[in-house]
Amino acid sequence: MEEKEEKMKDYSKLIYGVGIVLAIAVAVIYVTPKMDMSGTWMDVLPAVNATINACVSVLLIMGLVFIKMKNMAAHRICMTSSVLLSALFLISYVAYHITHESTVFGGEGTIRTIYLFILLSHILFAMVIAPLVLITFARAIGQQFEKHKKIARITYPLWLYVSISGVVVYLMISPYY
Repeated sequence: MEEKEEKMKDYSKLIYGVGIVLAIAVAVIYVTPKMDMSGTWMDVLPAVNATINACVSVLLIMGLVFIKMKNMAAHRICMTSSVLLSALFLISYVAYHITHESTVFGGEGTIRTIYLFILLSHILFAMVIAPLVLITFARAIGQQFEKHKKIARITYPLWLYVSISGVVVYLMISPYY
């Protein structure tokens, strides 16, 4: 049992390191000059990213339904697929933002306030969700199910919010691309 605990501590250090690196990398892409790739196939990446987020949302909801039904195999498939799609999203997101300037929301008044609230909350939660997802996933893989359930109660609603709000942000800003 001690060996399992030690291995989980090693995973935790790696996970926190990855989380910090991701946060720094995403921050850096907003302040560095862009390799202008507008007018290329990469212009479709925001729509692809929104589609990935929508799929993750559906998989997360299905995963919750399956775990409530005690269908562990289906839950595992949904959650593993969500992690893999989220990793694909992150790669696509970084690829787009190192090659394109950020799009400015053109709405005014109340709709702008709503957009900025959703965007800001999405960004703040997105910054913490990657390490939480990795910790939650590692605990499941390590068969530490009590610890997994404990953190999943925090991870799940945040992850679902980030995936749904990502789609909403895209839908709100897409007329301005």
